[in-house]
Formats: sequence, C-alpha cells, structure tokens
Amino acid sequence: MRTIRWTQFACAGVLAGCLAAWGPSAPEAALTLHIDTQHPGAEIPSDFAGLSFEMETLLPGKDGSRYFAESNKALIETFRNLGVRNLRIGGNTADRPSVPLPDAADVDSLFAFAKAAGARVIFTFRLRAGGPQDAAPIAKHMVDRYGSNLLCFAIGNEPDIYSKTYAAYRDELKRYMAAFAEAGAGAAKFCGPGTTPSKPEWARDFAEEFGHSGRILFVTQHAYPGASGREVQDGAAGRKAMLSPEWVDSYESFYRSFAPSAEKNAVPFRIEETNSYYHGGARDASDTFAAALWGLDYLHWWAMRGAAGINFHTGDQVAAADETTKCYYATFLTSARGYVMQPLAYAIRAFELGGHGRVVPVRLQSAAAGLNVRSYAVLSSGGDLYVTVINKEQGSGRNAMVTVVAGAPFRSAEILRLECGGGVSAKSGVTLGASAIRENGGWSGGWQRVIGNIRQGTATIGIPAASAAVLRFSMHAPSN
Repeated sequence: MRTIRWTQFACAGVLAGCLAAWGPSAPEAALTLHIDTQHPGAEIPSDFAGLSFEMETLLPGKDGSRYFAESNKALIETFRNLGVRNLRIGGNTADRPSVPLPDAADVDSLFAFAKAAGARVIFTFRLRAGGPQDAAPIAKHMVDRYGSNLLCFAIGNEPDIYSKTYAAYRDELKRYMAAFAEAGAGAAKFCGPGTTPSKPEWARDFAEEFGHSGRILFVTQHAYPGASGREVQDGAAGRKAMLSPEWVDSYESFYRSFAPSAEKNAVPFRIEETNSYYHGGARDASDTFAAALWGLDYLHWWAMRGAAGINFHTGDQVAAADETTKCYYATFLTSARGYVMQPLAYAIRAFELGGHGRVVPVRLQSAAAGLNVRSYAVLSSGGDLYVTVINKEQGSGRNAMVTVVAGAPFRSAEILRLECGGGVSAKSGVTLGASAIRENGGWSGGWQRVIGNIRQGTATIGIPAASAAVLRFSMHAPSN
C-alpha cells in the first residue's frame, strides 16, 4: 500500500518561500487534504512523548553526582522545554546482575528530579537474578512518598530473553504483586510485559490475563523497526530504510500483533522502549536529520492508533548485551554547558507544538502516485487545529504543494518548518521555526503567517522534499 494512499491526518508549509527555494526545475506534486473537524477522535495523553533510560543512570558517578537530580537544572529545563512528561527507567542494566541495584537515596534523587521536571515515572524492578522480597521495600518507599509522580512498576526488562515462556514470567509477576501488597504497596499499578519486538504474543496474553484485574496501568511493548543497528553497514541505506513506506507498513503489522488485544480488554498500551534501530542505533542514520523526520512521523502514527505514549530509549551511552555502546540514536548528549540536542529532539519538540488535543480524520485527494508524504491533524481543546506534514522524499525527490481544507472557519493560520540545509544525512544544522534548540532545550523559533482564505479554512502551502512543517489554524488573530 503506497504511503500517500492511506495517510489519515493533515499537513503544512508557506507557498511563496517554497517556490523561490525550489527553483524552476524542482519536481512537484499537488495534494489536497480535507479535514473533518466535526468528528474528532481520541485525545492524545499529555505525557505521550517520553524518554527511556538505563537503570544504571540512577547510580552516582565516581564523583558522587547523579544524572537525575534536583540540582541538574539543565536536564530539568531540557525535559520541560522539549515537552518530555514521561520517564521510563529500565533497559538491559535493570536486569544485569553486575549492575548494583539502586537504593533509597538513588530513588529519592530520581523523584526529586521528576517532580521538578514535571514528569511521571515508569520504574523497572529486576527480575533476572532478582526477587520480590528485595524489591518490595523500595516499592513501598516509592508508593508512600512519590505516588503523584509514580505511574507504574515494570517487572523485568525484556523478560522473554531469560524467562523463555510467558507462563514463567506471569508466575513471577504474580509473586511480585503479592509481595508488594504484603509490604503495604498494594496500591501500586503495574505494566508489562515489555518484551523484545519478536514476542508480541506475550503482550496479547498479558492483556487477556491482567486487563480486567485492576492492577495494570498499561500493556507495554518494545519496538525497534530497523532491528540491529550493527547490521547497518551503510548510512545511506539506513536512512533510506528509516524514511521508507515499508517501515510504515511494518508499524501496522506490529500494531495488529498485540494492540487489538489490549483494546479488547480495555487496557491502554504504551511503546515503553523504542527507537529506530537497537544496539544504540545505526551510525550515520539514527544520528542524522532523517531521524527527525522519522521520529515526528513515528510519534504521530502511534498517537493516531490510540497508543498511551512512546518512550525513545536514549542516554550518552546505551547498554547492549554485556558492553556499553555509543548511543547514535540519542535524543540529546551531555556537553560542558548542558545537553546538545540531536536531530531526534526536534521531532519531540515539533510533536509538543502540534500534538496536544484530539486526533482528527482527513480525506486525501491526490493524483501523485507513490509520493512519500505522511500527514496528521490534531484539534486542541481551545478549538485550534494543528496540521503536521512530513515529506520523506529524499535526494531529487518531489516537493509537495498542499491545499489544506480545514473544514471550519478560522481567523488566522501560521506555520513552523522543520528543516535542515544539509539534507537527511546532516548531523547538525537542524532548525524548527528557523531556530535551533539550545543546550537546555530552550527554543526561540517563530510562527510565520500563512496567507489564504483562512475564514473559509483553506490554505495552500509548499513542503519541500526532506522537510516537515506544523500548520496552526487558529480562532485567534495572528500572533505577528
């Protein structure tokens, strides 16, 4: 199925500037998007965009300092400014016997950070070489002190690697539940099973067995569409795959492998750990502008499918197998002045700007066969319509001229562009609204006014190949 055929939500860009930038020889394709604002769908949770970190990140460094601490103002500002409201602690080091278990002081520091950052926590307890009696006191400590910032507990990270059968994992989970209740942490909510992408049937079984128990907050699943980054020997091939329609098709089959069971049993599902490729990502692919375009599409795709959220796995380094691997897919990396934003951070920031409200269906009209464009729309509680388009055409690919028919009268329309002069292979030079994101996540980009028949909800806009944009139709007068 070609990407352009089953796109369900809408897009953005400014006509005059694009025509000048494209030049007379740039190939172009025309699209029309009819947005049905009268039938909005599910509301996107406020903490949809999340991050996932290794458990060992909680442990103090050689100098005694902690990464997650109330004193780490730059990281707190980064979370707040990017719009990260969900923090999952887990990864391979959650179940690695050689890594010390966090103690109460580590947990206290984590939750002081989470409170300051405005984030809620998914916390993983060790299952492999662990035990419920050791975990129960820490669980009670968190429930008693940090309930407002604690979402749920996961038991084990990718337990299919060592539990081998779902039944074995289920029995262990029940032991933890019983031990926590006995210790006085019976109010705790759980999530699971959080398996590798190859075992979604465990998520189906989990939803069937625990969905109506009252103890489960989410069915969780891990997802890495590109499999191992170590297998990507050519960056161009890795980038091409990330932006391909085939990856989008794979999301659909993956979704169908577990999500309908969660929905049938009335329990939300969350992609608790994910990124483009596992083993730290693919060099010259996961760390390029291609990741910004991929990530923005990926966030909206799962929001459209009713997910409770997704957590991009990240960190300065990532623990894979029994070694520490450079993190090519990082959202941001530690610097002397704070945290340097990587391309994926721009996807999260763009989603934060255009991804709060209820998803809105779109009917697409186009004679452009096979155009690699993805588009989405969200209706805010205040009545503003946010329309996002991602043109994933690469190289000499086609530019998109898009007529958006918003389906309702508005007073103004404005646009923010996500672009990079170096193209999809660039690792720096990314801008959103003509501005880079600073090392504390701060951003001073501006909306640009769109000229069109706004009072009838119509605007024609251009989206160059290898770029994206967020268009805002507003009930208010223009901001500039």
